[in-house]
Amino acid sequence: MLQKSTITSNALITNEEAKIFYEDMFLGRIFEDTCAKMYYQGKMFGFVHLYTGQEAVSTGIIKNLKPYDYVCSNYRDHVHALSKGIPPKELMAELFGKETGCSKGRGGSMHIFSSKYNFLGGFAFIAEGIPIALGAAFRNIYQKQILHKIDDLPVSICFIGDGATNNGQFFECLNMASLWKLPIIFVVENNQWAIGMANQRASSVQEIYKKADAFNIPGVEVDGMNILEVIKISREAIARARSGQGPTLIEALTYRFRGHSLADPDELRSIEEKNFWIARDPIINFVNYIKNHNLISDDEIKKIEKKVKLRIEEAVKFAIDSPEPNLHDLSKYLFY
Repeated sequence: MLQKSTITSNALITNEEAKIFYEDMFLGRIFEDTCAKMYYQGKMFGFVHLYTGQEAVSTGIIKNLKPYDYVCSNYRDHVHALSKGIPPKELMAELFGKETGCSKGRGGSMHIFSSKYNFLGGFAFIAEGIPIALGAAFRNIYQKQILHKIDDLPVSICFIGDGATNNGQFFECLNMASLWKLPIIFVVENNQWAIGMANQRASSVQEIYKKADAFNIPGVEVDGMNILEVIKISREAIARARSGQGPTLIEALTYRFRGHSLADPDELRSIEEKNFWIARDPIINFVNYIKNHNLISDDEIKKIEKKVKLRIEEAVKFAIDSPEPNLHDLSKYLFY
């Protein structure tokens, strides 16, 4: 079953949901903007890949999950981690390489992990997280159907980029997920570029959601710049997975507003292309929707934004003040 998602103009979300969604999107945007400032001030090191512009995908999917569900990301993982509930101060401390970070300062930007929040990582290599997410889905269905240890079936969300869909793990894992009807949703954040390679130059099937047809699972294309469409499709896919009906492949058409990483001068993409997508900023469009449907007042929006900015300021101070890992603990979390 292949489809393109569209929604009606009727309000899809409640006032309280609108507050949750907007706060999460704004948190992701301000966190990433702050990361850029800290990176250029020499507070962060290594490769840092920002998520700016893609917030509707993370919020629209993860905020519809339950706490016991799982999320597996890639190297552009900061905002996925925030949406799953990892506190900004723990995440910022991790990016600073501090002991108080969610990965004890050992993971850094590309290896965010938290067992408490069922966040399975950040992975630096392309498509590396797909089998991890699949394993979590297998574990969940085994615990329910074979061991009878749980009542509600947890769902696994696997976020990947468009470039990952040409890798072997992608096809192998879609086949296994379909064969065993695993409770997993593959979310392809098609931001049009795999580092410096445009999608149309890299894939013989440019409409990625159609790749689901080979494995007899639903594939759907959604406007990843429109959080309402993402919410609608994610709720359907989550309900399907949780009820034991198996996986879904979602292709979210989106765009990153910055270069591949903060070390990327971003010279390959044209100004016209960037301006086209920036004009569709998902946060600005969602604010307009909120106001048009009287879901949140201007004063409430300002309160949310003030609250978020304060949390980020506190996160930066926490990260700066936190201790460095002890050199004697260099091998403390290694398995050998």
